[in-house]
Amino acid sequence: MTDARNRTADGELRRRAAAVIPGGMYGHQSANPLPAQYPQFMAGGKGARVWDADGNSYVDLMCSYGPVVLGHQHPRVEEAARAQAALADCQNGPAPAMVELAELFVATVRHADWAMFAKNGTDATTMCCTIARAATGRNRILVAHGAYHGALPWCTPRPAGVTEADRVNLGHYTFNDLASARAAVEEAGSDLAAIVVSPFKHDAGIDQELVDPAFARGLRELCDATGAALILDDVRCGFRMALGSSWEPIGVDPDLSAWSKAIANGYPLAAVLGSEAFRAGASEIYVTGSFWFAAVPMAAGIATINALREEGGIEAMERAGTALRDGIVAQAASWGLEINYTGPVQMPYLTFAGDEDYTLGRLFAARALERGAYLHPRHNWFVSAAMTDDDVAAALAAADEAFAAVRKHLG
Repeated sequence: MTDARNRTADGELRRRAAAVIPGGMYGHQSANPLPAQYPQFMAGGKGARVWDADGNSYVDLMCSYGPVVLGHQHPRVEEAARAQAALADCQNGPAPAMVELAELFVATVRHADWAMFAKNGTDATTMCCTIARAATGRNRILVAHGAYHGALPWCTPRPAGVTEADRVNLGHYTFNDLASARAAVEEAGSDLAAIVVSPFKHDAGIDQELVDPAFARGLRELCDATGAALILDDVRCGFRMALGSSWEPIGVDPDLSAWSKAIANGYPLAAVLGSEAFRAGASEIYVTGSFWFAAVPMAAGIATINALREEGGIEAMERAGTALRDGIVAQAASWGLEINYTGPVQMPYLTFAGDEDYTLGRLFAARALERGAYLHPRHNWFVSAAMTDDDVAAALAAADEAFAAVRKHLG
């Protein structure tokens, strides 16, 4: 069945974009292109629903690739943003909201003794590495093979425009393989500034892998023994798995952590949190941006953290995510399809066994979209706290028809 939804406005916007934007689009919207049925341009959102430029509506299982944690247009966040905007946003200096937000982060995240703010996740991960180098006087940074930590030359997954010198101080280990981490630490020797790690393995296009607590503890011990910083990249996971750092439930605290995405429910904001031992290093570096002190996102961040706590946002995502997982796993089995449904229920990822070229994943995603569920064939999904039982039911109805299309394709 072909998608009968109207695409007139989206097609016209694509045509115009091709003339004035290189390639018509860039970044994660152009990487590993979505099936042709997907709209490129979106018009709005409310709760757990979004609609595209042609007015087609979908249950949102991508949440703007993570930032929307409470649901689109959350009343409490929007009211805080409007109240601050009525005063000012971008000024000669930050608003009082900056101090209040820093205090709230320190009170909420166990390892945090201080906070700094920026605009996106790449800012935050890069700042963490810079602070670690300033504090230790060393150069080498270790990252996991295949991990994504941002889009600057030191970490971008695309090699175009990147020089060998941009990555000369990077070393690599394998996620959840403590022996490989020990070997990388030994290779770095006395020049090791930091180990960067994601809360769980969420590399694009492969099944997700939860962290082994023994591995997390092992990294902590390696950093303690060498004087290097343990940096937790909580940009994607922060405030989805816990109201604190994502490793608090397993009892492991980093020295520095990078945050963005969900911390202001869609408003542009990033944060770096750190322990007392790295305060001096953080105060020595020079990082800034013309919009980094904007007050509206900080007010939205305060409202987001408070709403997550007071409205039980983490628990709501767990409930909706569990219902979605249980329904999808049962549906796949009913159609005789072997799938892998990996990661935490708030951030799941579905793949089909043996689907190395993503043919089945793309077919599934395209048919689910036609039936009103917006998800992704090569990136983890996101469940928001706004998902109701009706939203879950609608997503499962779309998924069931998508499984039927895959079953028909396989014969």
